[in-house]
Amino acid sequence: MGHDAHDMTNEPAIADAPVERLDVFTDGACSGNPGPGGWAWAVAPDGEPNGSGGETDTTNQRMELFAVLDAVRTLGVDGRPLAIHSDSTYVVNCFRDGWWVKWRRNGWRNSKKEPVANVDLWQPLVALVEECDVTFQWVKGHSGHPMNDLVDALAVAAIPR
Repeated sequence: MGHDAHDMTNEPAIADAPVERLDVFTDGACSGNPGPGGWAWAVAPDGEPNGSGGETDTTNQRMELFAVLDAVRTLGVDGRPLAIHSDSTYVVNCFRDGWWVKWRRNGWRNSKKEPVANVDLWQPLVALVEECDVTFQWVKGHSGHPMNDLVDALAVAAIPR
């Protein structure tokens, strides 16, 4: 009985192992709100790689959002799944509860028919989240979590003085 060449191996087929989700912690900080602000992100468990920056006139919510946007722009491009850990309910609830779906359907207006704040950051972030595999997890701020404390310190250090 003849065998086809592909039947000659006894090796089992190797399935692609699932790629582990990258845990990314993000934070924003402001000195006054509005005022000068900083943002930061870092990959657990060692804080590397990381990114940070700041603006002279901003709000805490913009810095929280910008940290997530920069992290997803930087890390999400290679198709690796990301778990964003943020102490911002503004960011986490938007994705967990799907606020952005209603905002977009309503022409980027909120439930009060007012323009959505920070739409210039929300639109590119939503587009990236739709393209990439990103989940959001809330973490209590200033609670002694080492990664949350690290990104808080990086964000504060990035505030323009």
